[in-house]
Amino acid sequence: MSKAFASKADMTAKVITFTRLSDNAYAYTAEGDPNSGVIIGDDCCMVIDTTATPAMARDLITRIREVTDKPIKYIVLSHYHAVRVLGASEYFKEGGQAVIASRETYELIVERGEADMKSEIERFPRLFQDVESIPGLTWPQIVFDKQLTLHLGKLAVELVQLGPGHTRGDTIAWIPSQKICFSGDLVEYNAGVYTGDAQLEEWPATLDKLAALKPEKLVPGRGPALETPEDCAKAIAYTRKWVTDLFQTAKAGVAAGKDLKAVFQDTRKVMDPVFGNVFIYEHCLPFDVSRAYDEAQGIKNPRVWTAQRDQEMWQSLQD
Repeated sequence: MSKAFASKADMTAKVITFTRLSDNAYAYTAEGDPNSGVIIGDDCCMVIDTTATPAMARDLITRIREVTDKPIKYIVLSHYHAVRVLGASEYFKEGGQAVIASRETYELIVERGEADMKSEIERFPRLFQDVESIPGLTWPQIVFDKQLTLHLGKLAVELVQLGPGHTRGDTIAWIPSQKICFSGDLVEYNAGVYTGDAQLEEWPATLDKLAALKPEKLVPGRGPALETPEDCAKAIAYTRKWVTDLFQTAKAGVAAGKDLKAVFQDTRKVMDPVFGNVFIYEHCLPFDVSRAYDEAQGIKNPRVWTAQRDQEMWQSLQD
């Protein structure tokens, strides 16, 4: 019997947690749903990842307003995926002045933003509540190359591209004075690691660069906020193992001349015992194996996911 497509059957609301990490940093998490981050400086705030719709962004804004009345000046995109960016317009009602993204993220929005929006809305109905509140694609007003330092009063925040991973445009937000990292989906923990648009070969080296920062607290793209150096290291290792096991299995399958469905079955044998019970595993794995199979065949630039391609791939891998 075929499984329900992607996350269409996941309609149970998650418990949201707003965790204080320091006087300046907060994590907005929801039991494996996409996370957001908040940085409060002397004179303004920054939000990292916006939630999927303006209507859903109101909950995060309400929580921010419980701890500060400072304007939300900066909206940072860790990458281009719709579930992370389409709530951005709501923050402009709260003092927002600029959406910020890496140049590669901007290029990916140009290249595949429309297709990604339609694809993700079909995959995640619960995460796109009040989808009609979305005014369109989110476009950055500030585009940077590799690194940008912003000052929220005296508090310095570094936006850094450590390297390709979850996408080729991944950006972290880093508070160097407090060793707090907002990683976006470059790191995920106790949840499925989505790799459908990833650069799998380079991702582990990018994680090594993140680990070299020695974060003491970390907000992953999915999963709980990590509040000790040891838990930060565990989350990075978790993501590295997922990516490595996935790509190595695909490379072995391609080398043996196996088709996509056979590689999918091989990957389940490797990954089910380790990751099979984590949130969004069954959703992620077909997309992940499809991308790993492509990259193992030498397709470096991920093929664009469309709502039609999603369905065709999903059905091809069902028993």
